[in-house]
Amino acid sequence: MEVLVLDIFTDLTTWQILGLLLAIFAAALLRAFTGFGFALAALPVLSLFLSPGTSVSIIAMLTFLISLPTLKSYWGVVPFPPIAGMLVLSALGTLAGVYILLLISPDTFRIAIGITVMVACALLARFHPKERKIGGPVAWFVGLLSGLMNGAIAIPGPPAIIYAMAVFPDPAKSRAFLMLFFLFSAAFAVTGFASKGLIGIQELALVLLALPIMVMGDKLGFWLFRNYGRGSYRKIALMALFAIGASVTVNAAF
Repeated sequence: MEVLVLDIFTDLTTWQILGLLLAIFAAALLRAFTGFGFALAALPVLSLFLSPGTSVSIIAMLTFLISLPTLKSYWGVVPFPPIAGMLVLSALGTLAGVYILLLISPDTFRIAIGITVMVACALLARFHPKERKIGGPVAWFVGLLSGLMNGAIAIPGPPAIIYAMAVFPDPAKSRAFLMLFFLFSAAFAVTGFASKGLIGIQELALVLLALPIMVMGDKLGFWLFRNYGRGSYRKIALMALFAIGASVTVNAAF
């Protein structure tokens, strides 16, 4: 048993494991504060030490596990029926995106993550919330594109985040919509990754190691949103995510 545990973490130093846990804590805090950003913030760090398949599997499993206990805090805040079409197309896109993941090299994977993050931040900075009807062809396209990104690089966020920012002027509704959408996205991703053999003993062990840290970050993020979220959540999230995207892109390129 001791040998098995050592084999699971044989490629990671103590400092790397601590770095991964710190990244997951910070990303969980950001997710709870804004409703998005866990994959965007944690994946660039995980991808520096872990393979693409391991990184995306851990992100998807952690997102799903942390989303279930907090479901009651965001379920019902936005109507579910208009979102159903988005979720169906997101599921189909995720399954197609998994095949793309299997063809991507680690460096290409990291650069794609960094560029995706920076582009998302630039687009979000130009969007200002305005009350619009939920659903329809635009929402379906967003669901499909988010699904493709979910399966390929475990980042379904940018299309869905931009859509939420454009449709929901109320931060509480925008946050609830994103948490609900990413709960289902994570479930689709876990199913797809498991079907392709990307979830094994190492991935499960790292998830169990990181889950308590993620719960702590999640609780702190919820507290911060309740007390300070209305006025500052959007600006803080965009600044943090752009810095992460720039950092990982430069690191992977050079």
